[in-house]
Amino acid sequence: MRREYDFSRSRKNPYAKRLKKQVTIRLDSETLAYFKKLAEDTSIPYQTLINMYLRDCAMQRKQLRLEWNPAA
Repeated sequence: MRREYDFSRSRKNPYAKRLKKQVTIRLDSETLAYFKKLAEDTSIPYQTLINMYLRDCAMQRKQLRLEWNPAA
């Protein structure tokens, strides 16, 4: 390893915007179990599957439709 490195000709990472961010998300156990089982079946890590699903929702601009039926 060198004692000093010359970074005068360095440039920013062009892929920096595409880097993933670490977040904390709370999922119910059934949802997590679903993605973990899917991960086993596809040999894709469950976190990657969740990210792929959410990315697809965002790209298709899916809108969440909620219906609230309070107890009468």
